[in-house]
Amino acid sequence: MTFGDQGFPYGPPDPYAQFMAEQERIRRRRRTRRTAVAGTGVVLVAAIAAGAALIADGDGGGDRNDVSRAASAPPAAGAPSVNVTLPSDAPSSLPSLLARPIIRPEQAFPSTGVRLKDGSRFTRVDLATTTDCARGMSPELAQLIEQGEPCSRLTAALFTDADRRSQVTVTVLSFARVEDASRVFAMTSMDPVTYQVVSLDPPPEAGLPTVPPGSAGVFRRVMTVRSVVFANGQWGDGAETGEAELTAQTEGLLRHVNDTVVAYEDGKGGRG
Repeated sequence: MTFGDQGFPYGPPDPYAQFMAEQERIRRRRRTRRTAVAGTGVVLVAAIAAGAALIADGDGGGDRNDVSRAASAPPAAGAPSVNVTLPSDAPSSLPSLLARPIIRPEQAFPSTGVRLKDGSRFTRVDLATTTDCARGMSPELAQLIEQGEPCSRLTAALFTDADRRSQVTVTVLSFARVEDASRVFAMTSMDPVTYQVVSLDPPPEAGLPTVPPGSAGVFRRVMTVRSVVFANGQWGDGAETGEAELTAQTEGLLRHVNDTVVAYEDGKGGRG
């Protein structure tokens, strides 16, 4: 398993043409992906609910114990300073929820087979986890996280549909503090290309192609009590058609994993 190229949202690629060419060069040399798009500062007051803050936004095999270390990339411009504080009316149950252990990989992704509510089926072909979260994200997102306490765990799973056409990476990025999860969610919502987690390349035993670099993709994310859940969907052959179908698959898997994480973080799932 390796982290692969992130795709680009569906739509005109002209603003990214120069960047895409550079990324393809980096991929050929190092088999990794990084992005560098300038961001802007923001001050955010976190809105916390006792359950999940299901706030979605859009832009165009076997378990592993650790992820492959992503290769170095050109220096990033640096993340803006983002100040996050808890509201005075945060629910009284929040301290007890935060006292629960961080969700483990087998709790976030308990099965290799997934059936969504619409009846569609998916197979989990890879699972990777690390406490060195910078391995699985862009340098800008890693710099943003450094403004608070470190990420507690990053776990990513790669799914494919019954026809083995799609490749959807769902990533759970968990923190000890709500403020740090809120900071990440705010900036990834504003600029999902810069502040991104990295998609998984399929392992050889999965028998799936590696998505061509620079391919179009669907990117979604939600926030729970203390985690940000990402879903990056692409067609394995890099096709730029079928956006509606790919979007439905990506959002469906995101909701499925989000429900699992929410149940655990709300105290309704298994304890660590």
